[in-house]
Amino acid sequence: MTQENKDILLRLIAQHKKLGISEQIDYEKFYLYSIITHSTAIEGSTVTEVEAQLLFDEGITSSKRTIVEQNMNLDLKEAYEYGRVWIKRHEDITTDSLITLAGKVMARTGSEYNTLSGSFDASKGELRRLNVSAGAGGRSYINYLKVPQKLDAFCKELNARRKALDKTDIAAIYELSFWAHFVLVTIHPWADGNGRTCRLLMNLLQMEYDVLPTKVLKEDKAEYIQALIDAREEEDIEVFLNCMARLHCSHLKQDIYQFVKNVASEMVDKHDCMKELVDKWSIKPSLADKLSDILFFMVDKEEITTETIIHQFGFTATTAKRYLRQLTEFGYLEAKGGNRNRTYIILKPIS
Repeated sequence: MTQENKDILLRLIAQHKKLGISEQIDYEKFYLYSIITHSTAIEGSTVTEVEAQLLFDEGITSSKRTIVEQNMNLDLKEAYEYGRVWIKRHEDITTDSLITLAGKVMARTGSEYNTLSGSFDASKGELRRLNVSAGAGGRSYINYLKVPQKLDAFCKELNARRKALDKTDIAAIYELSFWAHFVLVTIHPWADGNGRTCRLLMNLLQMEYDVLPTKVLKEDKAEYIQALIDAREEEDIEVFLNCMARLHCSHLKQDIYQFVKNVASEMVDKHDCMKELVDKWSIKPSLADKLSDILFFMVDKEEITTETIIHQFGFTATTAKRYLRQLTEFGYLEAKGGNRNRTYIILKPIS
């Protein structure tokens, strides 16, 4: 990844953590459900997140979706549940363990293949015994005879990287997971389910080191697939690493924006806002009125600058800075950056 992408990623992760977004009730569960639903959507499933939630939690199927689509989602959910427990044992990743993961991804929808080179069962995660290409007119993946050797080499390097990894280096954790995704999907070990299995492995490596797993949304499909193609054709994995970093940053920004917007929507009316400021911080009502205006102005803003407040309210620069500093000291805002590029975000609602 470029240093710029690393810096943006680390800043957003810090902001995400500071806001306590992951601590919301059921956040982890629904975040995982979203990952699963979008991963299958990239492969053609039309099951929505709401339908997936009903399917996973209540066993309620949708008459609008095919059994195959719903089974894809059930399989992937069970694969994630298995993988989350398995990866925390920090065992070496082997060809056999990847076959087990792929088997769980394809348990209900995988088929048995009979080829001139022999039979294999995709529902058991067995390696392909036929050659495949990346769609109509796409480049061919490696010959199936080379897959076992390539997988063994991949596992050996992956395990070495895991052992050498600085577990406090968050950017390095993401780089490792993106690297593993790209290399494994380039080997393309299976006849079907490669994308889901590779995204699963990427997320499991992130879970192993307790960083927020990366989503690849169905809306990201074109950019994501093109990055895979370009990285292969240009023989430059950085193309894919940077694409994944940008996508992850984009989703973190959206999470932060939505959280701040929801928090702001929980703020009561301005009178109550002013009352809390006066009662809690013993400030004059006239000042509380101005500070409340700033907070309510920020309801739908991801972040603001001093200049924004000056332009919106007509304050002098000195006055705007003082008001923003007070809101920061009171714990309602967080300041980011130095004096020349300082920005502010809402941290908590008026209680």
